Amino acid sequence: MNPTIGVLALQGDVREHLAALTDSGATAVPVRRRSELDAVDALVLPGGESTTIDKLLRAFELDGPVRERLAAGMPAYGSCAGMILLADRIEGGIEGQRTLGGLDVTVRRNAFGRQVDSFETDLRIDGIPESTERPVHAVFIRAPWVQEVGPAATALARVESGPAAGRIVAVRQGSLLATSFHPEVTGDTRVHRLFVEMVREAAAGTRP
Repeated sequence: MNPTIGVLALQGDVREHLAALTDSGATAVPVRRRSELDAVDALVLPGGESTTIDKLLRAFELDGPVRERLAAGMPAYGSCAGMILLADRIEGGIEGQRTLGGLDVTVRRNAFGRQVDSFETDLRIDGIPESTERPVHAVFIRAPWVQEVGPAATALARVESGPAAGRIVAVRQGSLLATSFHPEVTGDTRVHRLFVEMVREAAAGTRP
């Protein structure tokens, strides 16, 4: 199966996600309209500013349709701001900020600090077996972290050293995946390949 995966193209690293998904064996398309959302098997929510993306989802009349697709089981992957959008609960949000929900986690917005506090580190990620020997290089830019993981979700990766050691930065729940970091900017497509495989598994599970 060659899944068609959309990238929400309202803000953020859209082009980079499209390229990484294509390299990972998917047909990747930008999504700005309801008709484009209806045509995809899964959706990537890229980084950017979570409050701005929340407003743009409503302005483009995509908030309701995306919520409906997520509730119906559409696979989704959120990176950085996308992780915030997929979280059921948020700490540090602005007044009136909403999330799309789906992940049984509490995410702390801008937990790692401001732009000047951006950093890089290597991670071992459950679901990417080779990362034990060849870690995934992760780039954090004004990133959130997962403050709490509920019983329905699973932590996949934690920061291993430094002031943020132990903080959860990747989670999965069924066909939903989220990372605090930006794998689309490093040239390492293993996180995207994990998501593409998740989309394939979800499609196989819905076949009669």
